[in-house]
Amino acid sequence: MNTADLGLPVDVPSTALFTDQYELTMLQAALKAGTAERRSVFEVFTRRLPEGRRYGVVAGTGRVLDAVENFRFDAGVLGFLREKGIVDEPTLEWLSGYRFGGDVWGYPEGEVYFPGSPIMRVEGSFAECVLLETVILSILNHDSAIAAAASRMSSAAGGRPLIEMGARRTHELAAVAASRAAYVGGFSSTSDLAAGFRYNIPTVGTSAHAFTLLHDHERDAFRAQVDSLGRGTTLLVDTYDVAEAVRMAVEVAGTELGAVRIDSGDLLLVAHRVRQQLDELGATGTKIIVTSDLDEYAIASLAAAPVDAYGVGTQLVTGSGHPTASMVYKLVARAESDDPKAPLVPVAKKSSGGKTSVGGRKWAARRLDADGVAEAEVVGTGAVPAELADRVLLAQLIKGGDVIAREPLDVVRDRHVAARAGLPLSATQLSRGEPVIPTEYVQARSGS
Repeated sequence: MNTADLGLPVDVPSTALFTDQYELTMLQAALKAGTAERRSVFEVFTRRLPEGRRYGVVAGTGRVLDAVENFRFDAGVLGFLREKGIVDEPTLEWLSGYRFGGDVWGYPEGEVYFPGSPIMRVEGSFAECVLLETVILSILNHDSAIAAAASRMSSAAGGRPLIEMGARRTHELAAVAASRAAYVGGFSSTSDLAAGFRYNIPTVGTSAHAFTLLHDHERDAFRAQVDSLGRGTTLLVDTYDVAEAVRMAVEVAGTELGAVRIDSGDLLLVAHRVRQQLDELGATGTKIIVTSDLDEYAIASLAAAPVDAYGVGTQLVTGSGHPTASMVYKLVARAESDDPKAPLVPVAKKSSGGKTSVGGRKWAARRLDADGVAEAEVVGTGAVPAELADRVLLAQLIKGGDVIAREPLDVVRDRHVAARAGLPLSATQLSRGEPVIPTEYVQARSGS
């Protein structure tokens, strides 16, 4: 069963109003001016990575495909636009039949990216493409920020499992998207049942401090949990005295106790003490899970600790200090007229202040060194050089309005592991630094 096709409460019937009003006013003006049908190329990219980050992670592509398919102006949406006087009647008539019929190309989800990488390219008429700007950016900016934080945490964890536990620290729908992005970035499970239902991500969870406090004695709480969930459960041992709780946990569950969770204190010190105590009690197979406002730096600091898994919430769902990827959606080429055969003309913003862009319909390829390690992100217009032909990064996602590249989430997750492994070793350093490889621009060859 494909849970993504079930149609869940976390979905919405239409994504058409996940947009800024100026997308519709531009449409109205273009329709009146006769330029709305000009063939156009928009690209998603970021001018820079968050400060100190060495690579970005493409995430949310699958959600973008869903959003484009669901971008429909039904009677209720059209009624709202008419009632508020947002656009005129000719524009409402045009919107009533809106279906994106163009092409979308993009970096495969899970791939890494760098400043200037054309992460997604949207091609079609100006009218149909401009409407998608906000919804595409909102998805890619959020999900890519979360996935990048997750990737850094995954690297810091060194193969130990990571549990996404951030649902209570963000918007309820953003939590579902964050869980999906975290899974792409290397997390192995989530506490959010909506994410498990929607995306088939493994879910985990046992009890909180409230359950211990509910009972007259900590032992009673442990007994109730073990009786209900079995000896393989995870017992929370830091409500009162950790050492006493560990002793009671093993007495109640025996040496088959699945795990203990530590949620406060000096995690490095406490983890060592708990491991020693568990071993002395014969519970050598009992795992230790730590939570408590972890980020990639805290996880890295616990590398030498006897910790078996980490639970991460707030820092993950807020992008560990960088809640957006700062991606933009810019028109880079448009036809000279509305003739379908009219040639494309490169266009670009030239204003000051660091917000310039590079015109032209672009390709991207990753050049490797003699050892097969990435050494540059090459971005260009025109023909792809023969030596880079087998390293092209963009793949077609939508063709003539039809989605052609949906993928299982596990495929995306595995792709990210491979993409990150193909970068120089310094990519996973947590110290501040520049992008791990440079972006090089190649001009279109004469006559292309």
